[in-house]
Amino acid sequence: MIAAFLLSIRQLGDRAILAVLAKSLGLTLATFAALGVGLYVALDAAMTWASGQRDGVGIVAIATLVIGVGIAWLTFRIVAIAVIGLFADEVVAAVEAKYYPAALARAHPIGVAASLRMGAGSAMRAILANLAMLPVYLVLILTGVGTPIAFLLVNGWLLGRDLGDMAAARHVPAAALRPLARTKRGERMLLGVAVTALLVVPLVNLLAPIIGAAMATHLFHRGKA
Repeated sequence: MIAAFLLSIRQLGDRAILAVLAKSLGLTLATFAALGVGLYVALDAAMTWASGQRDGVGIVAIATLVIGVGIAWLTFRIVAIAVIGLFADEVVAAVEAKYYPAALARAHPIGVAASLRMGAGSAMRAILANLAMLPVYLVLILTGVGTPIAFLLVNGWLLGRDLGDMAAARHVPAAALRPLARTKRGERMLLGVAVTALLVVPLVNLLAPIIGAAMATHLFHRGKA
């Protein structure tokens, strides 16, 4: 795991990885910008309807900023992983080109449609799982540390599974992904927890999805994911 992490960090400066980083950051920022505009329009319409006149532009702007920052913090992990799901194949290919050229020659690129399905599926699972766990998170607030630990474990489990599938999909038939995931549960859980932890660190969280995809690739080819 540590070796996979160090190798992934070392490759962040590669042109192919930087290209994916630029695209994923651009799409992530565009997504949050669109959400911000939509939130502003919705709040403005609600205030206009409630007051009968449009005179609270400043209040709406402040409310949008505050609520938007909160939403961004809560959903960044979901959006970031959904976005990297679109470009995961490029990350995996870049890692294979540098470290596993023989595997690259045998690989079957998963294509845009499959990437979209994987990214959307990852985001949907994260939303549903965290909504289901919301009552537990709220109860665990009383413990002081229970909520962050539960969040880390739940999202680590989800993220490890998704990253492992992203790395394996180029080499394993779709029907074999689930059996493979069952045999690699422990390693994928550790991977997911590590990347989930990186996702809550400011600035580092911008790199975390790419680091995670690269780590999953190394672990897969070393027989540990």
